[in-house]
Amino acid sequence: MAHIVSHPFYESHRGAMEVAMRDRLDLAEAMLRELAHLSDIDGIRQEVMDEFEIVLSQMPYVGGTASRMSDFFMRLMGFMAISRVLRRHGVSLSLIGEIERETYKAQLLTVSEAERLASGRQFMSSENQTLLREQATKSATKSHQQEFPEDFIYDFVEPGLGDKFEFGINYKACGFCKFAARHGDQEILPNICGLDFDAYATRGIRLERTQTLAGGASHCNFRFSRLPSD
Repeated sequence: MAHIVSHPFYESHRGAMEVAMRDRLDLAEAMLRELAHLSDIDGIRQEVMDEFEIVLSQMPYVGGTASRMSDFFMRLMGFMAISRVLRRHGVSLSLIGEIERETYKAQLLTVSEAERLASGRQFMSSENQTLLREQATKSATKSHQQEFPEDFIYDFVEPGLGDKFEFGINYKACGFCKFAARHGDQEILPNICGLDFDAYATRGIRLERTQTLAGGASHCNFRFSRLPSD
């Protein structure tokens, strides 16, 4: 497949993203054989990498390193490519979700526990909460939305009296939802949402969420607290 050019920011990270995609496919191989009953794994690999080329060219630019959401796109958008290919091969949505979640968890756990927990402490830190407040405020401005119409829009949520979470984020507009609507990926979108829980749990963070934009709610209600240490 001919090389498809993506935004320069994503092109600069292409190598690392492609390595991550190949690692995911390695981790998923047994499940693709045993659960999805796919035999031509080499063919599936090539289809996924070809589809990832397309997804990469479709990924919206939302500010690069200046926006925390750029990292979300780079870490998770490859699962859109996996989902598209598996759907074409008749794999059910529920099984795709199971394969992707188990694969992502296994990939996250290749990072040392010490490094993962340090990342979690940084995310929960007061310094990062200050950054989240600032970026949440910026995301809601008219100028930011005009410059980056495909970006997320969100509010920082302070805990109230009796709340057991440390802080929260209400996503009122989701970049993944916008992407899915633009490219016809709505049915596979909930599987992408399901990856969030392991992404935080493996870093020592409890995510509570009872509704999502992808599920038809007015916003996604993320609530964060620290998991008890052993």
